[in-house]
Amino acid sequence: MRVGLLTREYPPDVYGGAGVHVEFLARELRSLVELDVHCWGEGSKGERAAGVMRHRPWPVLDGANDALRTFSTDLSIAAALEDRELVHSHTWYANLAGHFGKLLHGIPHVMTAHSLEPLRPWKAEQLGGGYALSSWAERTAIEAADAVIAVSGAMREDILGCYPALDPGRVHVVHNGIDTALYRPDLGTDVLTRVGLDPDRPYVLFVGRITRQKGVPHLLRAVRDIDPAAQVVLCAGAPDTPEIDREFRDLFDELSRVRAGVHWIPQMLPRPEVIQLLTHAAVFVCPSVYEPLGIVNLEAMACGTPVVASRVGGIPEVVADGETGVLVTVDDDFETSLARALDSVLGDPAAARRMGEAGRERAVGEFGWDAVARRTADLYGKIVEQA
Repeated sequence: MRVGLLTREYPPDVYGGAGVHVEFLARELRSLVELDVHCWGEGSKGERAAGVMRHRPWPVLDGANDALRTFSTDLSIAAALEDRELVHSHTWYANLAGHFGKLLHGIPHVMTAHSLEPLRPWKAEQLGGGYALSSWAERTAIEAADAVIAVSGAMREDILGCYPALDPGRVHVVHNGIDTALYRPDLGTDVLTRVGLDPDRPYVLFVGRITRQKGVPHLLRAVRDIDPAAQVVLCAGAPDTPEIDREFRDLFDELSRVRAGVHWIPQMLPRPEVIQLLTHAAVFVCPSVYEPLGIVNLEAMACGTPVVASRVGGIPEVVADGETGVLVTVDDDFETSLARALDSVLGDPAAARRMGEAGRERAVGEFGWDAVARRTADLYGKIVEQA
């Protein structure tokens, strides 16, 4: 079967969970289907021969609203799908390309929902009027898609709640995965030394984008009052807007004034360096206020690290409360509860070690990418048969 996988992010330009998902899904799918990846970026003839085609927004739209630039890229992608039997899009950045491909070439469109625009109203800060366009693109694509993949059971409920016109029979749950051969404990310490961490002090680690969805401001306020012996490491970059960037910087400066051992790493680190940081963290923290699943929690668990995370979206389907980490309810006392949960893990290293070991076991046993790819390819087959 000839499949087109459509995405904004693809190596080396991966900055979020959706990009990680597509990277590993594509790797496993290549042994199951004839796969072409269509993504953003500047391409080369060699890449095209290897099944990767990169597209960029039209130059005439340089400086225009990002939603318009996205749509121009979608048109370029749709025009290149004439030899595909099925297209599979990821995120609103590529959903419209999948929808156009379906209409133009008469082929089925499968889309994976990694998040939902109606549940991310803060995106209006980033896109302005483009948020109305991104919302329209998502609704148009999702309601017409032949199949919609939700990355968690909670995400499936959100999809049907946001889009009641969608036939529930077309919404399928296929969880995100993790490569546990790649994400595994790394006992080296060279990265810790290079970024200036004190190896004799435990540290709390956050890895993610600077966006309201990831709850970073909540975290910066919560860690003010945790155990003063703990360091705080923030691998945080790619701010959504100048406003959220300024808010982050102000909160970081305030935090740095009231406690020692606060480290901010704004650049995107190579994956091996992130794995080492995950391995040695006393606790990984995910304070998201909205999270369909949260691959980063799986990454931490696969490295044998306990997780403190929000009890939102699909996170409880990954983090077993009291077994592989601690879940915190997002309410008016969220920041206080987050600090209390972090202190509970920091204060009991033996329990933290047990949770880390259980997390690694759960990641290996339940979330392998090979199984994710097989379930995805099986769905392709069913959709093509029905078309």
